[in-house]
Amino acid sequence: IGEDFFLAFSPERIDPGRKDWTVRTTPKVVGGVTAHCSAAAKALYETIVDRTVVVSRPSTAEMVKLMENTFRALNIAHANEMAVICNVLGVDVWEVINAAATKPFGFMPFYPGPGLGGHCIPVDPHYLAWKLRHVNQPARCIQLAAEINEAMPAFVVSRISDALNASCASLRHSKVLVLGVAYKPDVADIRESPVLEVIERLVSKGAIVSYNDPFVPHLQVGGTTLRSVELTEDVVKAAACVVIATDHSSYDWRWIADTSRLIFDTRNATAVLDGPLPTVIRL
Repeated sequence: IGEDFFLAFSPERIDPGRKDWTVRTTPKVVGGVTAHCSAAAKALYETIVDRTVVVSRPSTAEMVKLMENTFRALNIAHANEMAVICNVLGVDVWEVINAAATKPFGFMPFYPGPGLGGHCIPVDPHYLAWKLRHVNQPARCIQLAAEINEAMPAFVVSRISDALNASCASLRHSKVLVLGVAYKPDVADIRESPVLEVIERLVSKGAIVSYNDPFVPHLQVGGTTLRSVELTEDVVKAAACVVIATDHSSYDWRWIADTSRLIFDTRNATAVLDGPLPTVIRL
């Protein structure tokens, strides 16, 4: 190794759908088994990326990936817990985060939502926790963050139920239209999407659930195949509650707000709209 063949590890860093940071412009971390391995991997990647960052060995490169994803998981958990706390205290969590983000140092905004999705952030930190269990070292922050993030679908369904009750309706037998099932905007990826659990929980409580997603024509939820419905005026008006679960850029939030009887917005998508929004309840 390092003479006859060259072995290195380089973690994936792609954020699907992102336009500002691409495969070429995102720095590539590389860790080789030997110095020659690192040099070969660096030479290879520099043909397609603008910058490579060489670290001492493959395990360091792997830990870089785990640290990056754990960082996001922990901070999203903090934002999600703040959403729960602010709801109890009657404070707008979105206003709090936006105001805190004006601090030019010591704060980076993360935002709450219906839970974690994708193939990295909800999964990779558990690899690290699993490894640490084998050496009798607890990963307390990782476990706590997972508990908070995994509880968000249930919290969202509870808030939807409360919103319906406040409008003199019951979740059971009510039509609920879910907008977006992908784990993030403008992609077709439903891996680990928390919206699927939200839908399962709504159905288990007796709601009549349909969904629309321009990127996901059909999906399996609890052994049942659901198909994306056309977003017509009749469909929106028929729903007792419209749940904004994924804020795809193609959605016309003004039209949706004006047409819906009740909206539960898990993504603060309706913040772009001016004027009073009496039918909108935000996470």
